[in-house]
Amino acid sequence: MSRLRERFPCVLRQLRNERGWSQERLAERADLNRSYVGEIERGVASPSLTTAGKLARALDVELSALVARCEHE
Repeated sequence: MSRLRERFPCVLRQLRNERGWSQERLAERADLNRSYVGEIERGVASPSLTTAGKLARALDVELSALVARCEHE
């Protein structure tokens, strides 16, 4: 498994928690289903680039910064 795929769920959860948001709030801001966000955070689902971009925008970070954080943590 690639480092990005392995780390993305944890980094996504960390960023969401840093903002004090529920999965539901993140899902609403990203225009995604809450259960899908949960699946991504558990590593059950892998987001497409489009979905990763929606999550990054919702969290107010650049997609490249989100990916970089996954690679360096």
